[in-house]
Amino acid sequence: MIDLFSGLDAWVLVSLLLALAFVLTFEFINGFHDTANAVATVIYTKAMPPHLAVFFSGVFNFLGVLLGGVGVAYAIVHLLPVELLINVNTGHGLAMVFSLLAAAITWNLGTWYFGIPASSSHTLIGSILGVGLANALLNDIPLADGVNWQKAIDIGASLVFSPLAGFIVAGLVLVALKWWRPLSKMHKTPDQRRKLDDKKHPPFWNRLVLVISAMAVSFVHGSNDGQKGIGLIMLVLIGIVPSQFVLDLTSTTYQIERTRDATQHLSQFYQRNSSTLGEYLAMGKAEKGDLPSSSACNPKQTEPTIDALLDRLKGVSDYHALAPESRIEVRRYLLCLDDTARKVGKLPDLSAREKSDLEKLRKDLTTTTEYAPFWVILAVALALGIGTMVGWKRVVLTIGEKIGKQGMTYAQGMSAQITTACAIGLANVFSLPVSTTHILSSGVAGTMVANKSGLQGGTVRTILLAWVLTLPATVALSAALFWLASKALA
Repeated sequence: MIDLFSGLDAWVLVSLLLALAFVLTFEFINGFHDTANAVATVIYTKAMPPHLAVFFSGVFNFLGVLLGGVGVAYAIVHLLPVELLINVNTGHGLAMVFSLLAAAITWNLGTWYFGIPASSSHTLIGSILGVGLANALLNDIPLADGVNWQKAIDIGASLVFSPLAGFIVAGLVLVALKWWRPLSKMHKTPDQRRKLDDKKHPPFWNRLVLVISAMAVSFVHGSNDGQKGIGLIMLVLIGIVPSQFVLDLTSTTYQIERTRDATQHLSQFYQRNSSTLGEYLAMGKAEKGDLPSSSACNPKQTEPTIDALLDRLKGVSDYHALAPESRIEVRRYLLCLDDTARKVGKLPDLSAREKSDLEKLRKDLTTTTEYAPFWVILAVALALGIGTMVGWKRVVLTIGEKIGKQGMTYAQGMSAQITTACAIGLANVFSLPVSTTHILSSGVAGTMVANKSGLQGGTVRTILLAWVLTLPATVALSAALFWLASKALA
């Protein structure tokens, strides 16, 4: 890893280290919020001692990040328009990264200080949207093109509906448990268990389910939230050391051939659908010299872009053989082709079969651009784990005692945790970022309603207020910071 940064100017190295520190600080604070939720129930019910719970949660978070892939990471990254992503190796790119991270860290610290289970996912997404919109205003770009709105809508829908699903499903699971075993000791709170049975811990089987479901939540949390940090670090690395990170330099000959074959098949796809796409892509009309500039992608440049990419990759079996400038060009071509293919896939005239084929080609196109080195994954996993061990207490108290008017029963804890693990796991399958905080707290609230325990209005209002305000607050804060940074660089 060290050799990747050798030969850098001192100011570039300092900028790089500072940017990496910002990202890892965000992930560390993320541990206060979201990872703490993974152990909140198991600690509150005394199914595990706190020190063991946070240790094993860290281990399973690490495994989740390690095995989770990068689908969610690049779902977050691609909230930004491709014009910013192909031009991040500038001062503007650094201003973007520092602005969105400073906004996210500020909001996360503030909500953590008051013990509010606010969502790090909402915080990060709002910060990214803020810099995208500010960049559009500064460069006279239509706001409709300032961010990838289709991706934003998809992510927004997952963030809105996942807590509602958590509320309903967790409540239904609890109802099923009460119907199945209405007199079971799992329907007692830790205080009732201690006073009536003189026992400190839950019954064995309940304890086992609580522990397993808590570790499952930790695992899926790592594979979902950990990837957000991975995506941010890749933005930083590509922005500051582009020659080393614009492409995966460890790509095998097969992976490079797969990218080249996908490019050829994409050309064949467009030729096959020329009657439908000919006008949109200006097929047969674009000049060979028309290529994507350093700041824009145009569907009408698709044919010359494909030709240029195939020419660059001709005979290449190792990306190290490409000059640094050529690596940057290859990445620009790949991102532009993928962006155009995404837009083409939304056109109404294409058949479902053709759209499915296009999606497969997109995955092959990005196989050597959507990646993360192992050391990046390891650093994010460690930051999450350490954050868990430092900041979990405030959120545990809120989850366990301040949502409902009565303490949480073992059955409620199991219901909320099982629901949360399943919901996040399903989101991972579709590469959608979701909020562990909101799914778990909504699940607990759903079980409180199903148990007829009632909800504490003050806490619920505070959580809902944070949920509503997080996006506009972080959008405004990151946009303001990006505007100030851009003016300073001008």
